Amino acid sequence: MKGYKGENIRNIALVGHGGCGKTTFLEAALLATGVISRLGRVEDGQTVSDYDKMEIGKGYSINETVVPVEYNKVKLNFVDTPGSFDFMGEVNSALRAVEAAAIVVDASSGIQVGTEKAWESCKKFGVPRFFLINKTDKENVNLDEIVQALKDKFGTSVVTLDDRESMEEEIAGTDEELMEYYFENMELTDEMFAKGLSVGIGHGDIVPVFACSAMTGEGIEQALQQFIDFVPKPEDHEPYAAVDGSGADIEVAVDPAGKPAVFIFKTLADSFLGKISLAKVISGTIKAGQSIYNASSEKDEKLGSLFFVRGKNQEDAPEVVAGDIVAIGKLQNTKTGDTLCEKANIIKFPKVEFPSPTLYQAVEPAKSGDDEKMGSGLKRLMEEDPSFVLENNIETHQTLIGGQGEIQLNIMKDKLKDKFGVDVNTVPQKIAYRETIKGNSDVQGKHKKQTGGAGQYGDVWIRFSPSEEEFEFGEELFGGSVPKNYVPAVEKGLRECMEKGPLAGCKVQNVKAILYDGSYHEVDSNEMAFKIAASLAFKKGIAEAKPCLLEPIMRLEIRVPDDFVGAVMGDLPTRRGAVLGMEPVAGGGQKLMAEAPQAELLDYAIALRTMTQARGSFVMNFERYEEVPSNISQKIIDDYKKEQESK
Repeated sequence: MKGYKGENIRNIALVGHGGCGKTTFLEAALLATGVISRLGRVEDGQTVSDYDKMEIGKGYSINETVVPVEYNKVKLNFVDTPGSFDFMGEVNSALRAVEAAAIVVDASSGIQVGTEKAWESCKKFGVPRFFLINKTDKENVNLDEIVQALKDKFGTSVVTLDDRESMEEEIAGTDEELMEYYFENMELTDEMFAKGLSVGIGHGDIVPVFACSAMTGEGIEQALQQFIDFVPKPEDHEPYAAVDGSGADIEVAVDPAGKPAVFIFKTLADSFLGKISLAKVISGTIKAGQSIYNASSEKDEKLGSLFFVRGKNQEDAPEVVAGDIVAIGKLQNTKTGDTLCEKANIIKFPKVEFPSPTLYQAVEPAKSGDDEKMGSGLKRLMEEDPSFVLENNIETHQTLIGGQGEIQLNIMKDKLKDKFGVDVNTVPQKIAYRETIKGNSDVQGKHKKQTGGAGQYGDVWIRFSPSEEEFEFGEELFGGSVPKNYVPAVEKGLRECMEKGPLAGCKVQNVKAILYDGSYHEVDSNEMAFKIAASLAFKKGIAEAKPCLLEPIMRLEIRVPDDFVGAVMGDLPTRRGAVLGMEPVAGGGQKLMAEAPQAELLDYAIALRTMTQARGSFVMNFERYEEVPSNISQKIIDDYKKEQESK
């Protein structure tokens, strides 16, 4: 696979609903161009794109993969993406490496949820798009009906390229001069038509529809030629937004003669070759062995090995020009979203936008002593998929993994076992409850110990009351009842006790403590004695000041199509939640603002997907703490006591 100049390169992401035939389309394209001799099947684990052991076992794509197809002296770099909604992060990163996306549609199924999501992603990131209707060989397929459905759903920008008459008005609308000429003459010249079509596709105002059958090969070569003809060339892309070394906004044009600027859009952990970075060369020309600078990590790197990939197959790439996609082996200080450039010419492109986790699970190693190994493996997996997160909750002492859904999290647990030899168990997730007080108390804490030799003596009187601050400490001592040099020890003793309350061992907050009296012994008093005395006062004082449990309340922003608003609104009260407001969303649907306790939302990602046929989405953020209802509070306290007794 020789190197190509930018004008002979097309970069296209394949996106769409799971099972629509993206991977099989690539098989058909490779078969048509003589790269393979027979069509591989996804179900049999024989495809070029789905080569990962996990993908073969599962029978669907998990990672985005680069599969170049060479046709008519042009290299089409296809980036195949997973269809599962749990891997939208893969789609987002793929769209950063291409000049267009082909939304693949299953002719026998028509528009599916994944079709809509792919459209929304392309529109969000401003990526020109095409529809590729696949599986036209299926029985009872009516191509005209599918095209009409696409137009009805996505607007008049959707066109078939063989219908020039209906396209002319759409094309004229892309440019004022063309529009003026069209209304005067009621038709465009061939030159105007071609120019307007190119501009319209590049701006996303025109979305061409192609059709093919990957299984029979019908229409495959025509689709490849249409991609060559109509996908914008890399140099046609508008200059890329970036910042320089001082943080000032700059623009970087696609120019092989320019300063090198390389964007890392995907990191793969290969079991044989180690870490592989998939990169888009935005500017300049890079060569194997070249020294380069990572502007994101601020570390020097060396491009030890460059190679073009086609699935798992690799071919050395001595040099790569602007506009092309390449794999770089074993970069030490580079991860997804980083920019490589010259140290004397700093360039940083925006990071890849990954969706925030919506589902968390608590995990622990199945084998005792594997904690460190588990943590190390999970961090490596985060490099490969930044939409997957690892959190260590210091309050609940649990390791949490987060992602977009059960499929993604299960895949990550499987990868952890397969690649790093660590098996994990999923355990019930604990909520970081808090404890506080609603009343006042006035108590003594006295520590007196005599065991021969120097003893210990500390005696304090402390008033406890609610506070707006997390912890408020003061002293109102008089007459030297407690020497001033012991006051810091009292405060320290109280602060340490705030970490674990008496009700359920939770962190305590919003407490005011005033040290106002006490006594000491000239010989036996010391800082430790007063710390212990303070802790005794704390336990007694909190217990007498109407203690209660608090729970985290989360704020939700839920986007749902109009048809599912009722179901979502009806579900929230069953989760002790409330809808605070609702507003329409541009392009259709509603955004619900709501609040609910975190304890009731642990499975919300799964529930919302079920309620909305996977069309709903949400973001969730911590809002505040509120008192737990008494019946629920008592169960939490009882469970904590049982847990302590069993230790």
